[in-house]
Amino acid sequence: MQTIDYEDFDKIELRAGTVIKVEPFEKARKPSYKIWIDLGVVIGIKKSSAQITHFYHPDELVGRQVICVCNLKPRQIADFMSEVLVTGFTSSEGGIVLTSVERSVPNGAKLH
Repeated sequence: MQTIDYEDFDKIELRAGTVIKVEPFEKARKPSYKIWIDLGVVIGIKKSSAQITHFYHPDELVGRQVICVCNLKPRQIADFMSEVLVTGFTSSEGGIVLTSVERSVPNGAKLH
């Protein structure tokens, strides 16, 4: 495993946000959702394409806090611009398990 300096880690903007809207992403190559996330007043509402359909349905995602990488370059996926990366872990079944917070935190809170 490659190691990095703390300064490198500090460049990554990992922030908490609340999912406010979810739609199936029909044009994505792999099963995905279009997700809108409220990342607080400083960052605002950002969009993400997320391949999290294995464990999650749109209805159960709305209102859930997730951890996002907010300073990656936006990425065009089909006809949708993904502005943040929603983080998660690959399960033993192959689906993605979302990274979340133990307790509610303000939208836009930075991971330290």
